[in-house]
Amino acid sequence: MGKEKLLQIGLVQSISSPSLDKNLERAVKRCHLAADQGAKIICLQELFRSPYPCQDENTNRFDWAETIPGPSTTALTEVALERQVVIVASLFEKRTRGLYHNTAVVIDADGKLLGTYRKNHIPDDPGYYEKFYFTPGDQGYQAFQTRYAKVGVLICWDQWFPEAARLTALQGAEILFYPTAIGWNPRDSKEIQLSQHDAWQTIQRSHAIANGIFVVSVNRAGTEGNTKFWGQSFVADPFGEVMEKTSHDEEEIITVACNLSEIEHTRRHWPFLRDRRIDTYQGLNQRFLARD
Repeated sequence: MGKEKLLQIGLVQSISSPSLDKNLERAVKRCHLAADQGAKIICLQELFRSPYPCQDENTNRFDWAETIPGPSTTALTEVALERQVVIVASLFEKRTRGLYHNTAVVIDADGKLLGTYRKNHIPDDPGYYEKFYFTPGDQGYQAFQTRYAKVGVLICWDQWFPEAARLTALQGAEILFYPTAIGWNPRDSKEIQLSQHDAWQTIQRSHAIANGIFVVSVNRAGTEGNTKFWGQSFVADPFGEVMEKTSHDEEEIITVACNLSEIEHTRRHWPFLRDRRIDTYQGLNQRFLARD
């Protein structure tokens, strides 16, 4: 496989408090704890600073949004600089009056805000009324060169779309991070709940396999309103094997050692990028191709 290039990835899975300030304070503390465990890149869950806002439509919740830069990036930048870690965090962004996004920031180990990714795929389902709150992203798909690795970031509903993962990987991402907020309706049967969770993990493992990269998904835990967030944050290696995962119910911080040299090794033996028929994919930019 060649020389190992080990990198510790930190996953912070939390149960949200009603207090935005308390959530930020706890996130800062837990980033320090992840750094104490050796993490060099740390990822927080989707919209970590607040309860999940989108279970219904409430205009008062726009007050939870903040600018970027703003209070959260200021606090997390201080941690990144002090501990020499990279931090990936999803925020309720106020871009201007009346314009809001679900946005991930990537902060490098020198405290520099490398950039943002605005969530492109916005759901509108019972308990996930995100179209009421968020405008779709307008930055495309990106990869960010951090001190330790080149990383891509997508957010929650993005994780179901192979096109998003592919376009991020094609820009050189070695690790694909998915800050996430997904859970069950407690009224669903156990069989439905297990099926939903299995599909969620399977689709993300498939992105790791198809692109030969590491995939890191960091989910919420705890019950908010009618949703029981199912936790189970995990890391998949470049062939889709789940390396480690958290519990369904508990707050947890885990660190996982990823050997980045596995990317080259996997792609040599499973050369999906080599064998892509890019001359045959023209229809992918169409909504639907069937003819009557």
